[in-house]
Amino acid sequence: MTIKPDYSQSVPENLGHVHFIGIGGSGMSGIARLLIQSGHKVTGSDVRESGNIAELRKLGAHISIGHDANNLGDANTVVVTSALWPTNPEYVLAQKKHLPILHRSQALKYLTTNKKLVSIAGAHGKTTSTGMVVTALRVLDKDPSFVNGGVIAEYGSSAAAGKSDLFVIEADESDGSFLHYKTAIALITNVDPDHLDHYGSLENFEKEFAKFANGASDFVAISSDDPGAVRVTKLISGRKVITFGENETADVRLVKIDATGAQVSFDLQYADAIYSATLRVPGKHNAINAAGAFAVLVGLGIDAQDALDAIATFGGTERRFELHGEQRGVKVYDDFAHHPTEVTAALSAARAVVGSGRLITVFQPHLYSRTRLFAKEFAQALELSDLVVVLDIYAAREDPEPGVTGALIADAFVDQTRMHYVPLWDDVPSAVAAIAQAGDFVITMGCGDVYRQVPGILKALGA
Repeated sequence: MTIKPDYSQSVPENLGHVHFIGIGGSGMSGIARLLIQSGHKVTGSDVRESGNIAELRKLGAHISIGHDANNLGDANTVVVTSALWPTNPEYVLAQKKHLPILHRSQALKYLTTNKKLVSIAGAHGKTTSTGMVVTALRVLDKDPSFVNGGVIAEYGSSAAAGKSDLFVIEADESDGSFLHYKTAIALITNVDPDHLDHYGSLENFEKEFAKFANGASDFVAISSDDPGAVRVTKLISGRKVITFGENETADVRLVKIDATGAQVSFDLQYADAIYSATLRVPGKHNAINAAGAFAVLVGLGIDAQDALDAIATFGGTERRFELHGEQRGVKVYDDFAHHPTEVTAALSAARAVVGSGRLITVFQPHLYSRTRLFAKEFAQALELSDLVVVLDIYAAREDPEPGVTGALIADAFVDQTRMHYVPLWDDVPSAVAAIAQAGDFVITMGCGDVYRQVPGILKALGA
């Protein structure tokens, strides 16, 4: 079992030399980047090379591949994630040396001190929504600092230091760490059930979102459509609330959504006026994300038309319907979707783009608990594909559960002629190449390491 964050650990006034265990992820690497830019010596380790690690090395960080106690060096402070195992040799040594061991949210809170913090949370949509808010603020010369859970295409980075007092973050609800920030503006994209392994029940999950909202000092922007968000809204007291969505009661109301092509168009009704936009990204879900971002911007006092025009310049984030190449007339995309609602949204958007082409989804389930709880829902969402290849589960922070494999999803698929369960990693590229034909669109999907299949799939298609 992975470690539990220890929020009782006091944060030093000066972090000194900071060592990150698992530095390669978007969130961790973003925090590391900002600490380097603020003058800290940064070292770290991870299990494999990545683009994030390469970028940090260019900035001066010393990063080791593989976990070893010697990697700790003369670090003064250690930063970890909830996905860390307690037997990690660097973590064990840090404990023996009585070093401050901070959860990444504590390090991020350290960076946001004395800033006007915009915290964006939700079961899904938060990375894209964060990207939209950041992109718009930068287009409007507001120059925010930011840490996102994914790389923003325009800037080639998941984090950067700005000169204004605004700081925008993707706030992670998976382990409750989103409650530990001093938030001024809270954006809640939705409260779709997830991470129930941590919260124990849907009621507890929603109560934590209510705490997050009630902790916002300035205002809360929240979905008017998502049932969980509607229930959370009723628990918000003493806070200005801006609702957004298709519901006729929404303060920012979406109408005339056209998600039939590679770009989504829509109108927004706000304050007795109508504003129109066409985004550079596809899918109805992105129109909803844009409405949430718009609510944040107008809440900050930005002119409505200027806000929407700036949001429309957003070009996406990595691992959100990202095209990686084409071989033998088959285009290969990658997407981060890992919850049934996300899978449905991503495949609906993909369907609008592929037109008459067949859609082949290569899906890697993430977490044993999520797979056990939502196997039927995943199967229903994946039915939007023409053909599906299901891999085995990416365990992340969890121990295996007897009888819980990718087969739970594969077996729940209604039309078994369109389902291929491929549990062996090395067999996936050839399995995809065998069923793909010219004009098809392949999309690898999941928040584990399924993206690492893309080069092999392209190679197998070419062969």
